[in-house]
Amino acid sequence: AVPGEASEAMAPPQMGKQEALQRFSVDLTERARTGELDPIVGRDEEIRQIVDILMRRRQNNPILTGEAGVGKTAVVEGFAQRIASGDVPPPLQDVTLRVLDVGLLQAGASMKGEFENRLRQV
Repeated sequence: AVPGEASEAMAPPQMGKQEALQRFSVDLTERARTGELDPIVGRDEEIRQIVDILMRRRQNNPILTGEAGVGKTAVVEGFAQRIASGDVPPPLQDVTLRVLDVGLLQAGASMKGEFENRLRQV
């Protein structure tokens, strides 16, 4: 097999990556485009920091941490709105921001290893 490709010896996944993404995640950029997200006010600095981190060559994975209710989701939704409106640097303009729904991923995964298989598919 070519490096980076699955070999024939591996079991094929039950669903393709696109299908798994559709099933277990929510497309925030699409929700922003259709006006389903509430406007975000006062989070410009945090959103700018996310953009700055994503534009780095290395160590470009932003992580939002904090107590419940401090606004982590609002910052991510604000970033999705910026992407949808084109208010991001050119490399980020065609990005799709998706939120993984771990509850959906776990739901019905009763057999041993099923949750892990679903996670790999995403």
